[in-house]
Amino acid sequence: MVTLDRRQVREFDRRAIEEHGIPGVILMENAGRNAAALAHDMFGAGPVAVVCGPGNNGGDGLVIARHLENLGHEVRVLAAAPADRFGGDAAVNLEVVRRAGIPLHFLPDATPEAWRLALEGVVWVVDALLGTGAEGAPRGAVATAIEAINAASRRASTAVFAVDIPSGLDADTGVAASPCIEAHATGTFVAAKPGLVVAAAEAHTGSLHVLDIGAPLALRREFGLVP
Repeated sequence: MVTLDRRQVREFDRRAIEEHGIPGVILMENAGRNAAALAHDMFGAGPVAVVCGPGNNGGDGLVIARHLENLGHEVRVLAAAPADRFGGDAAVNLEVVRRAGIPLHFLPDATPEAWRLALEGVVWVVDALLGTGAEGAPRGAVATAIEAINAASRRASTAVFAVDIPSGLDADTGVAASPCIEAHATGTFVAAKPGLVVAAAEAHTGSLHVLDIGAPLALRREFGLVP
């Protein structure tokens, strides 16, 4: 399987935006729509919690939330950061979710018990907390959210879908920090990352699926992703 490390992923995105003229918000839209379709097909109906960090991974999650609602799911968005921490394309999609009337809860200072209650009653959870650029152990609200998601999965058989990479897993090495999401499936964008395909990572990724973001074929060929 062809892989791209975090440096290559950044370069791929930069070239798609700067050289091929595709706005980042469109790449985010494509990524989120395809991830939502995959998760919908895998996990079916039922209330869903989309748990978002403030970066681009969280922005992908916000797109996913909108498309899951369009597919008939009861969706709630749980944010591990205050609204003013969301920037760029993630901020654009936060406002779209707000205007769409999707339930949106900000939990940057929430206790573990508050996170447990926020996840109560959902059939599956979307992990959109940290992306491929994250390094080191999760901290603060993100760490609390990861622990709450894993606890819900164990306690109530809640399925977990990771966006791009399970939060807490190093994209390049596959080393799992503490805490680290234990997903049932991971939808990763453009190509697998080296850390997703090491044997030890499977306990955190579950089944691994590569999703398209609408980048031009010529660019994908340059990165060796297609013949």
